[in-house]
Amino acid sequence: MVMLSVSFLHAFHTPHPPNPNHSDKGPRLDDGRLYRFRYGVELGLNHPKGTAKGSAGFQFSSDVDISLAWRNPENQDDQLLRVQISNFQIQNVAQRSRKNNIFHDTTTESILGREKLEALQRPFMLLWRMGKVRNLYTHKAEPMTVKNLKRGVASMLMMQLNSGKMIEADASGKCLVEYKATKDQVVRTKRMDSCKNQEIGFTTHSQVSLDITKSTSVTVITLQDGFIKSAVAEETHVLSTNAHQTTAAKILSRQSLFLLEVASGPVEAAGKDAVSVVKSLDPKFFSVGVISEKGKSQCKGCPSVSLSWNLSLQEGSFPGPGLVLLMDTWKAIRGQLEPKSLSKSSAPRSFLTLIQQLRKASKAEILKVLRNCSKTALPQLVDAVTSAQTASSLSAMLEFLDFSKADGMMLQERFLYACGFASHPTEICVCSLQDISKGKIGSNDIKESVVIIMGALVQKLCRKGGCDLPVSSLYTLTICFGAEVQMYLLALKNSLLPEAIPLLARYAESETGAFSTIAITALQRYDPLLITSEVRQALNRVYHQNRRVYEKNVRAAAADVILSSSPSYMEVRNLLLSIGHLPHEMNKYMLSKVQDIMRFEMPASKLVQKAMEDMMIHNYDRFSKLGSSSAYSGFMTRGGDVVSTYSLDILYSGSGIMRRSIMNIFGQSNGALLHGLQVAIEAQGLESLIAATPDEGEEDLESFAGMSALLMDVQLRPVTFFKGYSDLMSKMFSMSGDPINVVKGLILLTDHSQVIPLQSGLRAAVEFQGGLGIDISGGMEFSLWYRESKTSVNNRGALVVVGNVTVDADFLSVSLEVSFDMEAALDFITTVQFSNYPFLVCMQMDKTTFPFRESVSKVEKLASGEPFTWQRSREQLVPGSEFPLHQENSNMCKKVFDSSW
Repeated sequence: MVMLSVSFLHAFHTPHPPNPNHSDKGPRLDDGRLYRFRYGVELGLNHPKGTAKGSAGFQFSSDVDISLAWRNPENQDDQLLRVQISNFQIQNVAQRSRKNNIFHDTTTESILGREKLEALQRPFMLLWRMGKVRNLYTHKAEPMTVKNLKRGVASMLMMQLNSGKMIEADASGKCLVEYKATKDQVVRTKRMDSCKNQEIGFTTHSQVSLDITKSTSVTVITLQDGFIKSAVAEETHVLSTNAHQTTAAKILSRQSLFLLEVASGPVEAAGKDAVSVVKSLDPKFFSVGVISEKGKSQCKGCPSVSLSWNLSLQEGSFPGPGLVLLMDTWKAIRGQLEPKSLSKSSAPRSFLTLIQQLRKASKAEILKVLRNCSKTALPQLVDAVTSAQTASSLSAMLEFLDFSKADGMMLQERFLYACGFASHPTEICVCSLQDISKGKIGSNDIKESVVIIMGALVQKLCRKGGCDLPVSSLYTLTICFGAEVQMYLLALKNSLLPEAIPLLARYAESETGAFSTIAITALQRYDPLLITSEVRQALNRVYHQNRRVYEKNVRAAAADVILSSSPSYMEVRNLLLSIGHLPHEMNKYMLSKVQDIMRFEMPASKLVQKAMEDMMIHNYDRFSKLGSSSAYSGFMTRGGDVVSTYSLDILYSGSGIMRRSIMNIFGQSNGALLHGLQVAIEAQGLESLIAATPDEGEEDLESFAGMSALLMDVQLRPVTFFKGYSDLMSKMFSMSGDPINVVKGLILLTDHSQVIPLQSGLRAAVEFQGGLGIDISGGMEFSLWYRESKTSVNNRGALVVVGNVTVDADFLSVSLEVSFDMEAALDFITTVQFSNYPFLVCMQMDKTTFPFRESVSKVEKLASGEPFTWQRSREQLVPGSEFPLHQENSNMCKKVFDSSW
């Protein structure tokens, strides 16, 4: 539909109210006249709220002579213009002292070089039809930068004398342009969201962490005798990350064209068509088009983050600086990538630096570094190599790792997790994991991780428009799995394929509790609009046990999905009526869940409130049930950038032993939701330890405790604490209380690269990258002597986000870098004392005080000479806090700590 609309606009002007100044003629030049203009370009990089004096950049100024070279005798609006630039000068965009002025004691020729200056001042030709530049003719061998600057001049001649909309192409690309014309003025406005010019190298397909761009481009043209008297263009691009929008960069590009005089000039040439006239004037003239060219930076030593290598990542063809640079980079930063440093900001910052070098390296260079790395730093190097996401890095990892051997399990799993967190996965990566799954795998845990991560890659391929690829189908996730139902379901949970919903609904009613739990929690991750009435009917059958008896945690999970998936009034009413007829602790859990929905104003809150108007539902008998189970949601941050929420749900068995504990953290921005973290701890079959009676449906459950984590929308392989009575007893007597690692590593959280061609002919290379160092661990302590159990989830992490904008004009370069970093820790501890009944249960969720740092740096540099650099940074401490839970928990914690004391 969008393409159809664009095609229509291309063929016809959008209907517009009649304009009294409407003219069927275009602007025309007089024969034998020379129009001399003063042309200027200003380029500035700065913070969006910064002043002009603080900008890094430069400005060009020159004279521009325009004359008529030929007019089509059959169409007076079809004109060939001769354009020549002269008196070209370069200087700072902002006033600098002599010491900080990189242009001091320089000349235009010394900056550009004689060859480029001659090429720039060489005349060129424009085919100008009805005020639109249709083609540009210049010498083919001219440097790319010179041709682009000439295109910038040509772009200032784009105009029309009547109002309307149409698709146009200039130096910045092809865009929908709107004209508003009056008698002496024309305003040309580009609809930047329609432009097909930006060269996206890759991007993270998540609106929560994705970099955003706000762009405008307006040109105001003043007319005199049907031609340009003045033209002033202003183009802006504001780039930021949603995680912290004040860490932002602004590109400001201004162009001006002012008529100085009209003098006698050359007469027009004779000829039948423009091409023959062009060749007669200069046989070396060649049609080069009006859209700016892409090319590699030639400014040696300039602070450029040119995307020439980014745009060819799939081929891995960038001629990198060699093994010395990669190895030197690794030697310089490897100390920051030791395991003890992962929760410090230096780790993700070094991680991002290493990725830049790895993306330039060959397979042989990468293998050399991998094979000469210490054992302690190797897992972090594997994270970086995999996150580079080039053909060379993937090939190197597949050769370095031997999946047939179990002793390399840790490195194999780090590779798989890094694949799962990939910002822009490829079809080749999915096929590679598919090949691994079909081959010999030495560890069952790795076999499970391979399949689970394949599901995550399928989801990400779909997000970036690859749903039609063969590897993005449900078939891909089924052909390798055989009878391994659990890992198959976990893979489907990661894939979020709509066609998997009926299959998940069927497994939701499985007789096996683990299968039901995975299937139901997978359904909870889907868009509520995809959860049909048939799916909700299956979930209602589970919750109300219409066909068989289910475990409490399965029923609670089903209730959660029903309440979050646009339930009907009758569904909500039946859920509320069930309270009072449920097992003891489940009654309390459902009451707490309903109260949380109303207090936090979740989507189902209005239906719940309506149902509670019925006294048969809302009465003391139903809402006075006692117990330790609970559900609570709250805000972690509530700022203008990202809203972060948390939820803590805990369900106990009737004997008071924890059955299920789930902690969730969500991030929301621009209407998009990111499931940042979920840590679920489950335990079952422990009643025999305290001579208690199991709840209905749980009499024959095997003793088990384990943890499952979901990180950045990716489900990870579950971890088992113990399984079976003998395993439980052996670990109970040997239990040290030390936490078990759930996930540890470095994640490329944000990865965005693009080139923005500007109307002036300059090109801005943009990169935003975010690295996350994370260490999540969990533990469970159980003491029969003190009759106390304690579960803990410890989250340690460091986040670094760096944005870089570079405009490299070949002979000079300016760049702006903005960044922020933070280090934080979040602990969730549940303490249960079962020496008396009812049991005492205390939940705590603590955030430690952590530093938050921001920095801005600017660089201006010529191809030779000392650069001008400027840097500022600031740091603040974010105070720690204990997140509030419900009042009953606070009262219980007081009793627990009083008794402990």
